[in-house]
Amino acid sequence: MPAAISIEGLVKTFGTTRALDGLDLEVATGEVHGFLGPNGSGKTTTIRLLLGLIRPTAGRHELLGLDMPRRAGRALPAVGSLVEGPAFHPYLSGRANLHRLDAADRTADPATARARVDAALLRVGLSAAAGKRYRAYSLGMRQRLAIAATLLRSRELLILDEPTNGLDPQGTREVRALISGLAHGGSTVLLSTHLLSEVEQICTHVGVMHVGRLVAQAPLADLRAGAAPRVRVETARPAEATGVLTGLGLDSVRTTATGEVEALLGTAQPESVVAALVHAGVPVRGFGCVRPDLEDVFVSLTGEGFDVSG
Repeated sequence: MPAAISIEGLVKTFGTTRALDGLDLEVATGEVHGFLGPNGSGKTTTIRLLLGLIRPTAGRHELLGLDMPRRAGRALPAVGSLVEGPAFHPYLSGRANLHRLDAADRTADPATARARVDAALLRVGLSAAAGKRYRAYSLGMRQRLAIAATLLRSRELLILDEPTNGLDPQGTREVRALISGLAHGGSTVLLSTHLLSEVEQICTHVGVMHVGRLVAQAPLADLRAGAAPRVRVETARPAEATGVLTGLGLDSVRTTATGEVEALLGTAQPESVVAALVHAGVPVRGFGCVRPDLEDVFVSLTGEGFDVSG
């Protein structure tokens, strides 16, 4: 089975700015792939190139095994996308907006339009609000309607660009639950986001973007497992503990906001670290080895902080 998305050496320049710099990416069929990176890392540019909205400077890519943009006419009908937020007519109802979009699809059968629209509304949980004007929809309802628009016909691949951007917690939960349901229904999903919590809750695989380059790509579990563990020391004398850990050659020694001292364990043994602290007269209230969370992993890959909210 061909990959749902295959990218080789993709380059995009805007004047003197190199937005994408030799991007290679593969998303296997059936994955929920988190396309993660800080704002400005090249995620949206990649998505616009994937969908044929802009042309690459160099490189090639395929969607569902079909060369793009040469075979866009065959590939894109099987691809649903949400790029840079939904755009609907505010004075029309949710159902009327979907009917207008469906009518613009030259491959859609007008005789079955009502059934398609009703099925899409049902799938995103908007059947009860279908007659309500779009301007009265909450942000979460608007995003769900946008996803409904991608489901007016059967889609093998969904490409979603920041689908929870700007939503309140309730709207975020609604959209995340919907995306998880679509993935469980058999669709491959590429989810572009800058929110770590989004990736942790939804995705099976991750690609990490930084300044136009893909710096890591792996199953989420593998990315975590490959990260170096940290030691955490709880003590009344954090300055002295910091000195001991630094003297042992441990990297990234820091004091947390709660007064604990942390460092990358590296090749050192936890027992030797505890012994060195005790030998130096540092009172140890607590000691543990901590597997880095997702934020630690991505900061180590990019050197930048990520938004972990949402």
